[in-house]
Amino acid sequence: MSNILHVFELKSVLLHPWSALASLLLLIFVTKWCFFTYTTRNKHFPPSPSKLPVIGNLHQIGSLPHRSLHSMAQRYGPIMLLSLGKVPTLVVSSADVAREIMKTHDIIFSNRPDSKIPRRLLYDYKDLSLAPYGEYWRQMRSICMLQLLSMKRVQSFRVIREEETHLMLKKIEESCECSSLIDLSEVIASLTNDIVCRVAFGRKYSEGECGKKFKKLLEEFGELLGVFNVGDFIPWLGWLNYVTGLKVRVEKVFREFDDFLDGIVDEHMEKKVATIEDQKDFVDVLLEIQKDSKNGDSVGRDGIKAIILKKRSRKSHFL
Repeated sequence: MSNILHVFELKSVLLHPWSALASLLLLIFVTKWCFFTYTTRNKHFPPSPSKLPVIGNLHQIGSLPHRSLHSMAQRYGPIMLLSLGKVPTLVVSSADVAREIMKTHDIIFSNRPDSKIPRRLLYDYKDLSLAPYGEYWRQMRSICMLQLLSMKRVQSFRVIREEETHLMLKKIEESCECSSLIDLSEVIASLTNDIVCRVAFGRKYSEGECGKKFKKLLEEFGELLGVFNVGDFIPWLGWLNYVTGLKVRVEKVFREFDDFLDGIVDEHMEKKVATIEDQKDFVDVLLEIQKDSKNGDSVGRDGIKAIILKKRSRKSHFL
């Protein structure tokens, strides 16, 4: 009996430090939560649904976010504040308030939310659409509007659009003659893919095994840009990306696309640059801008790859 008591006392001594630590952590958490709740209630924040510790209002979004937000907006008004984990998110469901934000306070709301996956895939936001508002973003906007997407440049690609449209109609005609079924969605997606590739890269990447691999890689890229990353909202759970394999997927897609784009840029640098303006693709134009820039830093190699990648992926992801 005495031996049993000694063992019990020894276990109590060993467990005591862990119990004290757990109690201390619980006390810190409760104190912090009460202080945060008190301070936020004394600030002039928009109406907000009640939230849970750590996850905030994430549990209220559901599988149909647009319906969940609509339901909450009817209860809390056209402006409400949600806590998506650690990320405070302002939800606006009024056209008048949205107009006020977009026009009067556009500088304040000009930046996009930061996310680790798009940051990695787009070369630390070297593209235009997700680049932070600032000097680099203004330079990229100027280049895109004046050099890549100007009316003259768009008109110069008219021949490409006409050629690819003619090929599409010919393919449909041949299918009709053979009385075979044809997937128009796939045909139109292929048309857009071929046009964008010829405009951006100078040639198509839709035929054979290489075309299938490129298409699959592009679909994976678009999917990763829209995937839910728990680490963006609850940073201390970011390690889950290693367990689920999301981190490996991101790195794999990034490396494969990086090698692909490096090959395209090297190919354009080695070949003789087109002297006729109508024959230049996006990579030619960007390399020319890089060469003619005073300090050579306005459009770096990563910037070129990010711009053509984002423009290409946006079109395919839309389809």
